[in-house]
Amino acid sequence: MSSDKLITFVSGLKMFLEHEIQSLSAEIESLKNPQTLSPTPRLDELREENAKLKYRLNILKRSLQEDDTDCSKSMMNINQRLQEVFGEAIRASCPELDNPPLAVTPNQQAKFGDYQCNSAMAMAQMLKAKGIKVNPREIAEKIIQNLSDNELIEKTEIAGPGFINIHLKRTFVSKLLSNLLINGVQPPPLASRKKVVVDFSSPNIAKEMHVGHLRSTIIGDSMCRLFEFLGYDVLRLNHVGDWGTQFGMLIAHLQDKFPDYLTISPPIRDLQAFYKESKKRFDEEEDFKKRAYQCVVKLQSKEPDFIKGWNLICDVSRREFQKVYNCLDIQIIERGESYYQDKMTEVVKEFEEKGLVEIDEGRKIVFVPGQPIPLTIVKSDGGYTYDTSDLAALRQRIFDEKADIIIYVTDSGQGTHFQVVFAAAQLIGWYNPQVTRVEHAGFGVVLGEDKKKFKTRSGDTVRLMDLLDEGLKRSMDKLKDKERDKVLTPEELTKAQSSVAFGCIKYADLSHNRINDYVFSFDKMLDDRGNTAAYLLYAFTRIRSIARLANIAEATLRKAAETTEVILDHEKEWKLGKCILRFPEILQKILDDLLLHTLCDYLYELATTFTEFYDSCYCVEKDRQTGEVVKVNMWRMLLCEATAAIMAKGFDILGITPVQRM
Repeated sequence: MSSDKLITFVSGLKMFLEHEIQSLSAEIESLKNPQTLSPTPRLDELREENAKLKYRLNILKRSLQEDDTDCSKSMMNINQRLQEVFGEAIRASCPELDNPPLAVTPNQQAKFGDYQCNSAMAMAQMLKAKGIKVNPREIAEKIIQNLSDNELIEKTEIAGPGFINIHLKRTFVSKLLSNLLINGVQPPPLASRKKVVVDFSSPNIAKEMHVGHLRSTIIGDSMCRLFEFLGYDVLRLNHVGDWGTQFGMLIAHLQDKFPDYLTISPPIRDLQAFYKESKKRFDEEEDFKKRAYQCVVKLQSKEPDFIKGWNLICDVSRREFQKVYNCLDIQIIERGESYYQDKMTEVVKEFEEKGLVEIDEGRKIVFVPGQPIPLTIVKSDGGYTYDTSDLAALRQRIFDEKADIIIYVTDSGQGTHFQVVFAAAQLIGWYNPQVTRVEHAGFGVVLGEDKKKFKTRSGDTVRLMDLLDEGLKRSMDKLKDKERDKVLTPEELTKAQSSVAFGCIKYADLSHNRINDYVFSFDKMLDDRGNTAAYLLYAFTRIRSIARLANIAEATLRKAAETTEVILDHEKEWKLGKCILRFPEILQKILDDLLLHTLCDYLYELATTFTEFYDSCYCVEKDRQTGEVVKVNMWRMLLCEATAAIMAKGFDILGITPVQRM
């Protein structure tokens, strides 16, 4: 549900409850006075009804109070609130326009105010198309005249051809900051708890995870964290490659080279080597190819020995995958291609019954109007394909999981494939894109510093565990260069090492627009200057240390949040306060476009804005001679706390773990 629909729903619910309360109150009042009732045998019944009505009234009042409480605890999306206010004014100003444009954005220059409404120019163009010539400034004046009384706008000004500059009330911003400090970083209220399925990571059984799996794993996890924070019911799925012809090849080869495969599986590196050898034999030896196909048939028939060998291979692979997931703190449920095997027959049958299947050289294919390529749902040998598997998975997620949102996080090279799969699902009537959101979140490849695909010096694909181990090594070197090993305990040093290593690897990926390729560089990602995790982690640690160094207890700060007004008189206090409160706007944008670099850019902006504030506004004043604290500006300490709270939640969504000391 969009933000506008959510607000409309909550407002409508409140109006309904208030109307119910008024009706019930009036009915109760009439029942209270027996003189207004003619004596009838029903008097006792009416009194009993009166008691029931009172009970219902109390329940409704409590429900309304709880609704108000939940909303007041949530962080307000200021941009969204401004859009509501200006949306009403725009519609009142030009009732002759259907769906007039609504454009409210943060102002880039403080001297022009805090936000800007840019609708007047576009409205003038729409009116011109209707034969009505109006100056955009006149429209802007009308909009301002139609603004209803509200809690957030101090004043408005018209600039240029019709821009409306918006200045917020400082008391309003101060109140929102106090709400944040008292209640913590809370998501907006949800009208309904939607089900979200995110398909990400997806390595192949019998192969080691390599750098190609890095982006899907990191991006998919962060998307899940965002949906989870916002209150959605999230199912994290690992659609591993664990079925198909390659397992017939591998088992046939193991029968020759590793006859104990039914009791113990080779280690993952040997398995990967065996897989390469089996592929070579499959391509070159006709007898081996026939035997491999026989093994596939036996595996698909679920013959016990073949299932046992297959399970051992899967278990070895899972243990290796889990090492990566443990390092990166990834929670994910495996549901591989094998899970959907029994469901593929139903998919083929359904497409055939709807008359959507064509026969092409023995294959069963589906042409979707407007799509560049057909789907092959049954091969000429009777086997199923990735097309069939992905259709079965999508069908299961729509009908069995009852998902409202389904996100596929894979490389952009699979974009056309998913485009056709989604179009076929709509063609057959599985879902309506206006109701169910099904989306491919594609991403570019990881490049080496030579701008070519990231590989080892020997030309092999980089193992993901090797990359993570190298990150740990370089992170420790960096910490020792900064002499952190001299001030941190061994346990703190190890925590800082993991935080910096894995945080930097994640942030380097997430801080780039996922659609583009990005260059992997340990030197750049470990640099503690600029928009890097290292810089943000150090900045966060410094902010957290301010209260500790000033000997201000956490309980004191909690009490101050309830009793101290956050003063925003200094321009840097004002700038920081507004920046902190833009957090809900940032999350809403990411929810719409799934581009996580927006959050990274915001956290960097927040950190640099905080530095400007801290350099200009004394939070703690100390005696120059003794170093003792002589004055604490508590409202500024609260701004420090609010900044840290937002940064911590941002880190959590990105899957980065900060530490207390670094």
